[in-house]
Amino acid sequence: MEAYIYNLVNLIAIYSILAVTLNFIMGYAGIYSLAHAVFFGLGAYTSSWVAQNVSPSIFVSYPAAMVAAGAVSLFLALPALRVRGEYFVAASLGLQVLSVTIYSEWKGFTGGIGGVLAIPPVDVLGWEVFRPGQFAILSVAVLVLVVLLTTALVRSSFGRNLRAIRDSESAAASFGKNVPMIKTISVVISAGLAALAGALYASYLSFINVESFTLDTSVLIMAIVIIGGTGTVAGPIVGAAILLILPSVISYFEFLPQTEIGSLQQIIYGLGMTLLMIFRPGGLVGRRPGR
Repeated sequence: MEAYIYNLVNLIAIYSILAVTLNFIMGYAGIYSLAHAVFFGLGAYTSSWVAQNVSPSIFVSYPAAMVAAGAVSLFLALPALRVRGEYFVAASLGLQVLSVTIYSEWKGFTGGIGGVLAIPPVDVLGWEVFRPGQFAILSVAVLVLVVLLTTALVRSSFGRNLRAIRDSESAAASFGKNVPMIKTISVVISAGLAALAGALYASYLSFINVESFTLDTSVLIMAIVIIGGTGTVAGPIVGAAILLILPSVISYFEFLPQTEIGSLQQIIYGLGMTLLMIFRPGGLVGRRPGR
């Protein structure tokens, strides 16, 4: 039971990081992306390669993952963010579909369908972190760091620029704001921090493959943000906790065949998002309409 709880804590922390980083661009800049799993996967694959071939140190493999994800995000952000938001959604969807093919076929880096095996434990100042309890401390610490960093950015002048762009790009541009540059920087920051979740995921499981980084994962991350509450600090964490605990609760329903649990989860996600958009568009943590 203890191992199960630690496992749940680790997964909630990892998906909370993903949701917090997506909320950074979605909730505050109004940039909707369906490619967040791309950077999740890139962080996992890059940190795994560095850990196996260079060093498993958290101060080497994790920054390498962030740099790789930030660099790749430029290929999405630079052309797409010069147009309106719906074009970015289409571009991000295209990148997500393309990335799955690349992750499946680039066997020298990703291991193809078989994935990457025997990923070494992450090294923190000479200590190998591999036990679930130890890793829970690390994953929660990284989550806290990401929350503090994104919160500081949101409360800075950069964050005010993001909110101005979200409310009206034309008005922000009329006040002299470089809208494409600000949006590009926000996407790079979001992607780089999302890579931390991928690095944690790879270090924790010691095995990764493409199935964890598909469009379904990107949709799940977006569902977490919307259900928890966009443009809030606690919303993504609340959403991650609910949507990751939910499968465990459903599995206790003895009258449900195990093969149908996945389908029921998708129905609940879709229904929950629809009802929230109608009755509480700000999410569970966000403000009610009119308040």
